[in-house]
Amino acid sequence: MEIRQLKAFLAIAEAKTFTAGAKRVNITQAAISMQIRQLEDEVGLPLFIRTPRRVIVTEAGEYLLERARRILREHDDALAEIAEIAGAEHGRLRIGSASAMFATAQLPRILERLKQKYPRAEINVSSGTSQVLVEKILHGEIDIAFVSLPVETSNISTELLFSDEIVAIAHPKHPLAQQKYISAATLAGEHLILGEKGGNTRRLIDDFFAAANVRPSVMMELSRQEAINQMVENNMGVGIAGAKTVAKEVTGGKLVWWWIEGAEIKWDLGLARIRGGYFSSIGKEFINLCKDSFIEREKEFKVKVKSQK
Repeated sequence: MEIRQLKAFLAIAEAKTFTAGAKRVNITQAAISMQIRQLEDEVGLPLFIRTPRRVIVTEAGEYLLERARRILREHDDALAEIAEIAGAEHGRLRIGSASAMFATAQLPRILERLKQKYPRAEINVSSGTSQVLVEKILHGEIDIAFVSLPVETSNISTELLFSDEIVAIAHPKHPLAQQKYISAATLAGEHLILGEKGGNTRRLIDDFFAAANVRPSVMMELSRQEAINQMVENNMGVGIAGAKTVAKEVTGGKLVWWWIEGAEIKWDLGLARIRGGYFSSIGKEFINLCKDSFIEREKEFKVKVKSQK
């Protein structure tokens, strides 16, 4: 049982076809078919059921699937440990970010500092939803990810970096702009601009409205908080955001915010990685730099938030 065969098996199992699996591991379809035949000959059972449109993992394949992921993670960990022997300036870190705001405002500076200490390191960054990034960690595709918390997966370890209270935001010319608080019923009647379904924050907001027994009037569902803020700045409706993340716009007169009566919704962001696996020096340094960055951000917003509350 070879590493290349396990990689081929995992690629097909996740991509659902031999063609897509071959593209994932950058070999021809004929080559990946041969590797799977060799693997099936070794285990003595078929690993896939071939259908015209897709492949289905067999019972034997299901048994092999999680073990293959574990073996490949151990393989990658071993290579990473050996690479570190070459010197502190080397290393590899594959980062995921579910927050466009973090990736734009803080990640560039963090990576700049990381590169100063690890000038020859291989650093990759990808984006996606928290759920997608957690799956990538479990499959060994990335090492660490900046995600919304909580993550309810036992094989994932998380560390809180940033917590923010959810507020409603509106244009300064809104009829209720001078108010400090807004009720669930009043907020539900506004033309709401919310994040798309599937995220932790949207789930908490939906749960809040359901508990208040009101049905919100959702006019737009957008994937990025920056897009929501911009729509509200253009007086297209009322949005939901973290107080600290919009404090600058509120202080600058671009937005107003209301504290939502009866709502204690926290937006928690943190780092997620595989539980119990090898963690490189460059990964540990990245976590420390993230902590420092959010401490600086907390200090920056603390006075602004307090003055608006």
